[in-house]
Amino acid sequence: MAEKIFITLGSQKFQFNRLLKAVDKLCEKEVICGKDVFAQIGYSDYVPKNYRYNKFLDREKFSVEMGKADIVITHGGTGAIIGAVKKEKKVIAVPRLAKYGEHVDDHQLQLIKQFDDLNLICPCRDIDELAEAMETVKHTRYAAYESNTDAIINSIEKYIKELV
Repeated sequence: MAEKIFITLGSQKFQFNRLLKAVDKLCEKEVICGKDVFAQIGYSDYVPKNYRYNKFLDREKFSVEMGKADIVITHGGTGAIIGAVKKEKKVIAVPRLAKYGEHVDDHQLQLIKQFDDLNLICPCRDIDELAEAMETVKHTRYAAYESNTDAIINSIEKYIKELV
């Protein structure tokens, strides 16, 4: 059975045409099946030829599409990555790079490295390695996401009590 793929590019006013084109090429080469791909393309102006897409999705539709997915391909944004790993999706994260006008700087490289160091995602730092990342993610077990929100709250509460 083919894996369902959801591509999410966030809602910031930056294009990520490079990633959308790379997925189209993989569909053309039949590395992935376009029928199994749905993308939320945001502010990108490239129009996918081989898979379904919407510019933006409301919260409900986004949740439905994410729920259907086995694999999420996303930019290197913290919110997008955490949202997918919380739902126990296999994630391929591709950084937006400043030299392509995809962001103001290359901070997503660092974010992706940190998530990779925690064994939460499959990094794809080079778009030409997306096919390899697809194979890797299919055969790799990733760590479960563990929120540290409670630990942070407990630490703050303890600190406040010590002040009193």
